[in-house]
Order: sequence, then structure tokens, then C-alpha cells
Amino acid sequence: MNKRSSPLGQALLYIVLSLGAVAMVFPFVWMVLTSLKTGADVYSFSITPNPATFENYRFVFTRTDFVLWFANSIGVATVVVCSVLFFDSLVGYTLSKLAFRGKTLIFILIMSTLMVPTEMLIIPWYLMSAELHWLNTYWSILFPGVISAFGIFMMRQFFEGVPDELLEAARIDGLNEFGIFARIAVPLVLPAISALAIFTFLGNWNAFLWPVIIISKKSLVTLPVGLAMFTTENNPEWERIMTAASLGTLPVLLVFIIFQRQIIEGVNLSGMKA
Repeated sequence: MNKRSSPLGQALLYIVLSLGAVAMVFPFVWMVLTSLKTGADVYSFSITPNPATFENYRFVFTRTDFVLWFANSIGVATVVVCSVLFFDSLVGYTLSKLAFRGKTLIFILIMSTLMVPTEMLIIPWYLMSAELHWLNTYWSILFPGVISAFGIFMMRQFFEGVPDELLEAARIDGLNEFGIFARIAVPLVLPAISALAIFTFLGNWNAFLWPVIIISKKSLVTLPVGLAMFTTENNPEWERIMTAASLGTLPVLLVFIIFQRQIIEGVNLSGMKA
């Protein structure tokens, strides 16, 4: 009898998965419930708030710059996503479907940048920003992420699966190369583009190290940096800290709920293509 199909094996699998799900979800649930507690109730043994209060949310929205931090992060993440999707898909298409001298060398050089830890790039990025007078500007936050080596690799691998015959037929019909890219090739790799957009948004939404180094103006602070400042200023008021953290996770949660199919499909497809 196949163990994989036995009732006992399936029951054990469900138990393990259920325990893993509880372990993953419980911290988030605890964070949200703590945000509904009063300061005195935080240190009680009760998990649920008694009574529940929204005073912490009122405090975060009225007594902090949370809305500004949130708007900055949304703006930065959106601009970076648009830039990455355009440039990475265009470069990936060029390296995959166009023939020119040095194409392989260019691809190898782009891939070699993946071996350099981000921490080693901080000083060159900072010196370049200072030299070009980008410090304390939105562009200083944006420019390291406007194009992604991983995204180029991912899009190139997917464009390799686009039939060359289809592109040649479009050329014969008189369509220019950019038109072929935009109207023929891109629609055929939409799952990869969707996955890249999601991964890029999540990565930039949670970015902390570079923004905290490059930005000192309060009007440019992004959400992760703002939450770190808020935690420092309000320690040990955990109910307010958990409130700000709960609000900060909402976009990530919404992205996962709405695009979970694309996330799973993108992970599976990128694994097969790589």
C-alpha cells in the first residue's frame, strides 16, 4: 500500500501543516490583538484584549507621521516596481532575442553583480549620491533599485521560451522591434512579470538599511525607518508599537491575498526556468 495515500500518512501531514500554520500565524494575530489592548492590559496573561480599544490607532494616526511614512513607502515602491518591470523586461528581451556581439559577456557581467553583497555597495552608493547631490532626495532612495540583475535574469529565462518564429512573423509584417517586444513578447510572459512586480514591491516595502543611511529629512522617511524611530521613541509602550506594526503589514497582507495565485505560479515557473 502506498504510504503517501494512506489515511494515517495524510493525517500526520495535515497535523504537521496545521502546527506550522499556527506557528506562522500566531505572532501576527498576537500583534493585532496587542494593538487593541490598553497599556495596563499588555502585561496581563490574557491573549485577547479586555476591553478592546482603538485608542492606539487614533494615537498613531493623529500623534505621529505614520500617514507620511506610509505614503513615502507606497510612492517609492510603486516607482521602483514600474522601473524594474520596464527595464528588466526590456534588457531580458534584448539579451534573449536579439543577436549582437558581446551579448554573452554582458549577461555574465550582469549576473556577476548578484555575487556582491548589498552591504558592500552601501559606501559606493553613498559616495555617488553625495557627489551628485542626491542626498536627502527621493531619488537617493530610488536609484539602487531602478533595475535589478535578478529581474533581468528572470525575464531573460522566460523570454527564451517565446517562439522565435512568432517574432519573425511580426518582423515580416513590418512591426518594429519595440512593438514586437511590447505587443508580442510581453503578453506571453505576463506570469513572470506579475511575479517580478510582487517580489519587487515586497522587497522595497520592507527596505530599511539603505533608506536609514541615506535619509535624514523627516519628510522623506519611509515606513520601515519610521517604525524604527517610533519604536525607539515609545519604548516600552508595546501596544502603540504593535499598532503601528499592524498597520504597516496591511499592504503586504493585501498583496498576498489578492495576488497569491501569481506569487505561487511565479515561484514555480521561475524555479523551472532557472
